[in-house]
Amino acid sequence: MSNGNDPVSDGKCPNCGKPREQEFSPFCSRHCANLDLGRWLNGKYAIATEETPGAISSEGPADDHD
Repeated sequence: MSNGNDPVSDGKCPNCGKPREQEFSPFCSRHCANLDLGRWLNGKYAIATEETPGAISSEGPADDHD
């Protein structure tokens, strides 16, 4: 459901507000898509979690070598 303030649901680039292009959706260009990727890679975006940085579960690290 759109509240009218969400640029993605309005068909606009979330970075600059220009009309999005299908090839780079939801962005308007490769440039805006790369800007967003750079923000993820530099840690400017984060997904909330209850874990503390560097925490290891009580079971220890996963071992995929069975």
